Amino acid sequence: MIAHIINTDIGGRGVLSLYLDYRKRNFRFLENAAEILLDNSERVLVVTGFPIPPMNVPETDGPPGALALSKLITELGGSAEILAHEAVINAMAPLQKSFSVKFTRNPDLPNYDLVIFVETPGRARDGNHYSMSGLRIEGETFDWIAEEARDYGVPTIGIGDGGNEVGMGKIRDLIIKHIPLGERIASTVETDELVVSAVSNWGAYGLIARASLELGENFLADWDEAFVVRLLVENGIIDGVSKRQEVSVDGVPIDVHVALVELLKRVVDSRVG
Repeated sequence: MIAHIINTDIGGRGVLSLYLDYRKRNFRFLENAAEILLDNSERVLVVTGFPIPPMNVPETDGPPGALALSKLITELGGSAEILAHEAVINAMAPLQKSFSVKFTRNPDLPNYDLVIFVETPGRARDGNHYSMSGLRIEGETFDWIAEEARDYGVPTIGIGDGGNEVGMGKIRDLIIKHIPLGERIASTVETDELVVSAVSNWGAYGLIARASLELGENFLADWDEAFVVRLLVENGIIDGVSKRQEVSVDGVPIDVHVALVELLKRVVDSRVG
C-alpha cells in the first residue's frame, strides 16, 4: 500500500511503469530499506541537494525528505547529520533549532552507521551528471560518497524518482526502458537498497511510514509539509520543474503533497492504532 502511494505518477514522467517493473525484481524494497534504517540508526549521514541547470539552484525535492528522515533518526535516539550544498544548508538554517538539525561539510564516513541519499545526482555512463531534461549539472556533487561508503562497509540507501539519482544505478536497465532520455541521464551509481518514488520526498516519507509500522508508532504524525516547503522556498530554493521560487515540488502544487502526506499518516494510524 505505502509503496503504491508514493509512486502515484502525477507528473507523468514514467515512474509508475518503472516502479511496477522494479517491484517485480525487488518486491520488498521499502521493507528492506526500513530494516536497514532501523538496524543502523545510531549515527546517520543524510545527503541531499539537486542543483537545477542552467542556474544550478537546488530544488524543493530532496531537502524536506532529508529533514524528515533526520527528525526520525533523532527521535529514535540516534544522531543525524545532513550533507548538502551551501544554498540548501542556508535555506534549512531557520529550521536547525526546531528540528535539532546538524550539518556537515566534511563527513568522516567510517564513523557513520548508514548513509541515505535523498534526490542526489548520480553520474551517468559518460561521467557527467544530468537533469531529467538532459541538461548537464555543473558544480559540486556528492555521489562519490556512495562508493567511499561501500569501501568502508557502511550500508547505503538511495531515494530517487527520475533515474538520474544516486542509487538508480542499481536498475539502470529499467531507467533506459521507462524514462525519457534514460540512456543519457541514467545514473550508474548504486546503493545497497533503493527506494523508487514519484517524488523523492515521498520516498523519504514512505520510508518513515514503513519504519513507523515496524515500530508501532506514527513518526509522520506531526510532519507539516506546507510549512517546511514554504520556508525553504522563502530562503532561496526553487521548484525543479518550473524553475521558479514557488511553493511547489516537481511542478506539483503543495496541496497535493500535503494530501499525500496526510494519506500516509492515515495509513499508518490505521495499522498502529
